Amino acid sequence: MSKVLAIFGAGSGLGTALARRFGKEGFSIALVARSADRLQAMAAELGAEGIDATSFPADLSNPANAATVVQEIKDRYGRIDVVSYQPLPGETAFVPAAELDAERLAHWVNLFLLSPVAIAHAVLPGMTERGTGGFIVTGGFTAADPQPYISGIGPAMAGIRNFVHSLHGEVADAGVYAGVVTLSALIKHSEAYNAMSPEQLAEITGGTTGMHVIDPAELAETYWRLFTDRTQTEYRIPAPAAH
Repeated sequence: MSKVLAIFGAGSGLGTALARRFGKEGFSIALVARSADRLQAMAAELGAEGIDATSFPADLSNPANAATVVQEIKDRYGRIDVVSYQPLPGETAFVPAAELDAERLAHWVNLFLLSPVAIAHAVLPGMTERGTGGFIVTGGFTAADPQPYISGIGPAMAGIRNFVHSLHGEVADAGVYAGVVTLSALIKHSEAYNAMSPEQLAEITGGTTGMHVIDPAELAETYWRLFTDRTQTEYRIPAPAAH
């Protein structure tokens, strides 16, 4: 039985690159996102490259769906060995903290905190029993570096970042890796990247303070290294400035 990577929030940038990187190592790939058509196209593209991939449409903004889709993946493959949770928002999700209300925050808490916690709860028993596994969450820079006027998703992502740091210390001795990748960057070929005009890209990436642009294949290699080395709980791009 092959090992299985489950990508929650699978998209055209990082998701596809992770599927190819782990697929090269013999992993089967479970693709999870809202759009069934997009997932089926991704699975077909990966299948044409010799990678076993199956789509599992699910709305991760409802935490009740998390355990359900985990069970669907287990029914298909029998196991989940590595989770990559990365449902980055397709729309601008920053609001000033003074304007943030509980109803708006609840949506992001569901998507960025409660759903990944539910997934971890569902997969960790199998991982610890086998003595191997990985649980990697992708978050944004405001989780680690809160700043005025760009709250919103940050509080929810800060919650899952806290959870993963705690989890790492609890499951490492059982052979399970837990880590978080904190990005202040734009991923090439992602939905957000592809939606931008050349002028928009030049505006947000230009100058000495412009946003970093990352090749998804290089980023996927980083995820593979984190999973196999198991020594670094958090990886940040760009690296924080030394003080």
